[in-house]
Amino acid sequence: MKVYLDACALNRLTDDPSQSRIRAEAEAVEEILRRIESASVRWIASTVLRFELSRNPDHKRRRETSGLLLFAKELYAPSAECVDRARTLEALGYGALDAVHLACAEEVYCDVFLTTDDRLIRRAQSGTGNLKGEVMNPVEFLERPMR
Repeated sequence: MKVYLDACALNRLTDDPSQSRIRAEAEAVEEILRRIESASVRWIASTVLRFELSRNPDHKRRRETSGLLLFAKELYAPSAECVDRARTLEALGYGALDAVHLACAEEVYCDVFLTTDDRLIRRAQSGTGNLKGEVMNPVEFLERPMR
């Protein structure tokens, strides 16, 4: 099982856990990282994710989330075709970075794209862009039986 974790999902680990939703999502991301470490899940990241994480103005949070990229099995650099696909997705209403992340996940054949961004999940699950993989929240991912 190949997954792509976006910046929203990774940033949950450094968000304030006083809200139950944030705490549950952070715990889910932690469990997914444990599964990545045990090799039951394969995480493919991208240079775009590295760039987005590097833009966090909070030095401590930036260092913590960027350090997680060491767990990724691959750090993918988008091809020209990937950039074209991202432009198409952006034209369909996805945010610019979200579109590139989604296109990267498609190009490396990820089974699941994990995010905590509800708008992104709703748009993807509505069929917009005919995405090649599933898009879901990390909590939902853990609730499903592993294939």
